[in-house]
Formats: sequence, structure tokens, C-alpha cells
Amino acid sequence: MVVQSKFLEYASNPAFRTKVLKATAAFGGLLLLKKLGSAYLNSRASKGQKQELVPVGQKKRRTFDEQFLRQLWALIKIMVPGVFSKEAAILVMHSSILVCRTFLSIYVAALEGRIVKAIVRKDFRSFLAFMAKWLLVAVPATFINSMIRFFESNLGLAFRSRLTEHAYKQYFKDQTYYRVSNLDGRLANADQCLTEDVTMFSQSVAHLYSHLTKPIFDIVLISGTLFGWANRRGTGSIIYLPIIMASAVITVTARILKRISPRFGHMVAEEARLKGHLRYLHSRVITNSEEIAFYGGHQAENNQLNKAFAALKEQMSFIYRKRILYIMMEQFLMKYVWSGTGMVMIAIPILTAEYTSPQQNALLDDEPDGGVSERTRAFATSKNLLYSAADAVERLMTSYKDITELAGYTSRVWEMFSVFEDVKQGKYIRTTVSGEGADVGGKRGERFDTSTIQGVQYESAGGIHLKNVPIVTPNGDVVVRNMTAEF
Repeated sequence: MVVQSKFLEYASNPAFRTKVLKATAAFGGLLLLKKLGSAYLNSRASKGQKQELVPVGQKKRRTFDEQFLRQLWALIKIMVPGVFSKEAAILVMHSSILVCRTFLSIYVAALEGRIVKAIVRKDFRSFLAFMAKWLLVAVPATFINSMIRFFESNLGLAFRSRLTEHAYKQYFKDQTYYRVSNLDGRLANADQCLTEDVTMFSQSVAHLYSHLTKPIFDIVLISGTLFGWANRRGTGSIIYLPIIMASAVITVTARILKRISPRFGHMVAEEARLKGHLRYLHSRVITNSEEIAFYGGHQAENNQLNKAFAALKEQMSFIYRKRILYIMMEQFLMKYVWSGTGMVMIAIPILTAEYTSPQQNALLDDEPDGGVSERTRAFATSKNLLYSAADAVERLMTSYKDITELAGYTSRVWEMFSVFEDVKQGKYIRTTVSGEGADVGGKRGERFDTSTIQGVQYESAGGIHLKNVPIVTPNGDVVVRNMTAEF
């Protein structure tokens, strides 16, 4: 009984409960940091090569370099061929819907501020009137939200249609489909590039346009609205302090996230390559099923499929692990640090405001309630608008990861079109290890220039005689350097 009473005494003590919670949180944090640290060290030790997806000796390429922008711009010109095209019209309508959504957000925030003011003043009639307006605004708001999703999906489909049409023209022109599959070895999975890679690239571009355009509209229009409201209520030059605070916090957050951001673009490109290789192995089993069954090669094909899937699984797990620390730091900065900064930004204009309206014809202190209802209204409105602006900035910050993933899809699609163009001009590259002087590391073996034939041909009777004749493939790979035979 004594032990039980002591336990109840400690359990009912608020200070003791606070200490227990702090100790539990600290212990959990230490365990989490230990786990993250060990996972990071293990990944560095065992998969150090996974981080470098570029050949040895080459310099790592940044995401926003000239090559990526040039490739993206060339693909955009394919997807949007002109100002008066269908895709351009969808872009204009989509942008107009996004602007309407921003103005509607500003109106709803002001309306909610008036509702709060009516509650504080116990004005039941005004409260009912504002609530009726709020419910009526919900109808166009839901319609605009649905239209945003519709135009984003429609834009991605339009981009995919235009890009697929162009890709099919190039693929079936000048027997490109045959040359890519049989004479060139860079695209072992052309079906993957023509289907999934094109789809992911088109959806990524449409999604990124929507998630970059709307935040920019929100930041510009909401910042102008807040600045105008605070300036018209006599806050003075102190209004610039919240702007400086916001700029400093956003700049520091951007630098930290950019510093710790993994190379998502290269990781996604490698994941897409492994997916395509796995699909290629499956299609090869389907195509050569009769030969595999006849020669009993099912075990070898099974081993190759398991090996390819294991590589894909390892790459996907590697990406998931890399996202842990990045997402944790991202959430900490954008939710907690930004929320604290936002509260200070809201408080400064409200505490320093002197007038109740933009006309500056009445002081806050002269109000019957001492300006409490007006300050509450300004706080509710500013808080909603600032949350919207912070959410817009957060979407811009998190879009860096989407841009890096877009860089991976861009490189895949651009490589496909580059191979199509090369094989049309007779430029073939096929990885082989045949011929003398071939490297064990998988470099190309000996090549033969098929454009010029230096041998001598004689007509003879009684058979065919070959003397030191090279046997090469149509793209110049040497199978046998010198062959001598009689038929």
C-alpha cells in the first residue's frame, strides 16, 4: 500500500510528469539519432558507389546546369509547338484558374476575420450574415479546386500525347525500330522509354508547372495584400521588419535544404533504368520462351530476373533511406521554425497598428471594446493569409526535389531521342567484349570501318575460298578478325 500510494503521489504531480515526458522524449530522440547515424554510416560503407551515378573520372553534374535546361527546353518545344496550339490554350486556362483561386483565398481569409470579429463582439446578426456568405463562397471554391486538378491532368495528357506522337514518328522512320534493337546497344528497352519514361516525364512537367505557378501567385498577391493592410492602418516603418525576418528565414532554410539534399535526379534515373532492364528481361523470356524451354534455360533466366529485381529493390530502398534525414529536416524547418517566425510577423503589425480602417479616421483605442474585436479580426485574417503564403513558399522549397526527379526523367527521354537521331545518321554504339584488345571492364571491343572495303575479290571455279577475311556485324563489331576457309 505504501508503494502504491507513493506511485499515485508521483503520478499526480505535474512536475514529475513533465520530467518523465522530457526524459522519454530525450531517450527516443537519442535512439532515433543513433539509428539514423548507423544507417547513414552503413550506407556510406557498403553502397558508396551508389551515390556516384556518373562514370569514374567525370565530374558530377549539377541539377540546374546548362545541359539540363537545354534538354528540357527542347522537349518543351515538342510538347508546346506554338503559341496558338492546344497545349498553349490549356496553359492559359490553367493559369487563369490558379489566379482565381488565389483571389478567392484572400477573400475567404478576410471573411473569416469578419466572422471572428462578430463572435468577439457578440453580434449574432452579423455572424449569421457572414456565415451565409462563407457557405455561398464554398460553391465556387470547390469548383475551382476541381478545375485545377482537371487542367493539371489534362495538361499532362496533352503533353504525353504530343510527345508520344513525335516519338512514334521518329521510331518508325527510316527503320529506326530495327536499328535501335539490332544495330545499337544503348536502348536495350525502347518500350520502357516510349511508354513509362514519356508518361512520367509528361506528368512531372504538368505537376511541376501547377505547383510552381500557384505558389508564385500566392506569394505575390498575398504579400501585397498583407503589406497594404498593415501600411494603411498606420504601422509605420516597422512593417519592414516582418519582411526582413521572412526573407532571412526562407534564405537560411533554402541553403540548408540544398546542402543536405541527396542527388534525387540521378537516383530516379537509375531507378528508371533498372525498371526498364527488368521489363526487358521479362519481354525476352516471352519472346524466346520456346528456345528456353527446349534448351532448359529456365534456371538461368530465373537467376537473371532475381538478380535484376534485387538490384531494383536495393536502389529503391537506397532512395527511401536517403529521404529520411531530408524530410525530417524539411518538416522541422518549414513547420516549427516557420510557425514561430510567422507568429512574430503577425504580432508586430497588430501590436503597432493605430487605426481601425484604411481611411485612418478612427483610432483603435477609441473603440467601445478598446479595439479587441478589430485586433482579433486582423489576427485571424493575417494568420490565414500568412499560412497560405507559408504553404506556398513551402511548396516552392519542396519542389526542388521534384525538379531533381524531373532532371532524371528528362535525361532518359532526351537519351531516347538522341539515340533515334544517331541511328538515322548511321552512328551505332554497341557494348561488346569481342575482338583482341577488349577490356575486361566492359568497354567496346575492336571495331571495323564498314564504309570502305579493302579486300580483293577474284572469280574462281570449284568453290568459295576465304583468306584472312574479317567477320563483322553491320555496326562494325569484329566477330572474327581473320578467317580462312574453303567451301
